[in-house]
Amino acid sequence: MHHYQDLIHIFNGQFQETEKTILVKGEAEPLYLPDSAEHPYAQVIFAHGFYQSALHEIAHWCVAGSERRKLVDYGYWYQPDGRTADQQKTFESVESKPQAIEWIFSMAAGSKFYVSADNLSGEETSADSFKAAVYQRALHYLENGLPERAEQFKLGLLSHYGFKELDPSLFKIEAI
Repeated sequence: MHHYQDLIHIFNGQFQETEKTILVKGEAEPLYLPDSAEHPYAQVIFAHGFYQSALHEIAHWCVAGSERRKLVDYGYWYQPDGRTADQQKTFESVESKPQAIEWIFSMAAGSKFYVSADNLSGEETSADSFKAAVYQRALHYLENGLPERAEQFKLGLLSHYGFKELDPSLFKIEAI
């Protein structure tokens, strides 16, 4: 069984002191808040206690560089659901990295991963090309290594859920 509390425990145990960042269950949309006078720790806030939302937001945090982590929501552009085909292409070009890392985290935890184009009411685009981009990026990370914080969190997941390592042959594009 997968509980978001486990992710909070793993993440905060690894990064609360070293990176001054905590994982927080939110009640609304996900958000990243850098540390401030009111909050001594940066906060990776995930939506509604959803396990996959937590993995996804952690993946975004792992991709963001030190300067981006000083900005609310990393200073990223985000066009909500209802994007045009061109806006969706831009979204997908940025989103393939964190979703590939999220997939690796999901596999390390033994949970199901669902690729998300996050554009239910927008112009229709090919889901296959986005899936292929996420798949290729995941294979790249598996062959060449994850960013340092992502690797650390992946190892924490593997340990917590009792797995030794990930087998790249288990990553199938048909599964996402």
